Amino acid sequence: MDQRIINLFDEYTHAPLTRKEFMERLIKLAGGTALALTALSVLEPGYAAAATVAPEADDLETEDVSWAGDGATVRGYLVHPKGKKKRGAVVVIHENRGLTPHIKDVTRRVAQAGYLALGVDALSVLGGTPADEDKGRELIGQLDATKNLNNYLAALAYLRARPDCNGHTGAVGFCWGGGLVNQLAVHDAKLDAAVAYYGQQPKAEDVPNIKAALMLHYGGLDQRINAGIPAYEAALKAAGTKYELYVYEGVNHAFNNDTSPARYNAEAAKLAWERTLRLFKKKLG
Repeated sequence: MDQRIINLFDEYTHAPLTRKEFMERLIKLAGGTALALTALSVLEPGYAAAATVAPEADDLETEDVSWAGDGATVRGYLVHPKGKKKRGAVVVIHENRGLTPHIKDVTRRVAQAGYLALGVDALSVLGGTPADEDKGRELIGQLDATKNLNNYLAALAYLRARPDCNGHTGAVGFCWGGGLVNQLAVHDAKLDAAVAYYGQQPKAEDVPNIKAALMLHYGGLDQRINAGIPAYEAALKAAGTKYELYVYEGVNHAFNNDTSPARYNAEAAKLAWERTLRLFKKKLG
């Protein structure tokens, strides 16, 4: 697909670009309405086809849970392997659409790797993640940043207090969630492992607060997010922070999202996931 079309879709999903404006520009780039609709079919998510772990997987237990957040009750999707055992726990942080079927699938993938996996619904404080992704992006913009961060810090505290948690916690997030992983690393000294996929970087002056082992995944074609890499890496080196930084050349933002064929890159996603689980095994048990 024309990289300009992928860049336009990235602009649409991250900037205040209306659906009407997006479609008008897409039609021009694609060369007509029919071709634009064809491009859209491989840009927008196809959740059912991409699910890799069935919601009713025999080896997993799932439950809807809640905890006290900053002035509101927060809800999440908790998944863990069957059987009583203390396990490391991982908060899974969604993109800027909410707790979609794709992120629930990722949560189950983390659980199948042997962890307590909690997919937090950041939009639960506004009524929950809607089926309409445009509405989800709109609601994400209405969240209070400080309260939202506190809600995720409370999620980590909730996991640590569970009798089936071994006391070690990690976080993995994508896009909007990747940026939030960086913020959790800054604000939670107990966090053991933080994995950010193409997430916005924290302020350089906040980096010395990071105690978690960091793993940072970026798509080589993602100019918007990658612009912040040099300053972040310089701050990490200056602070002596343990980190791993990987740039996957020739792949786009959201390369891990297998519900969007135009941006998904199977090879990069597989390698990044193997590296992610390696860090979790080392730090979470």
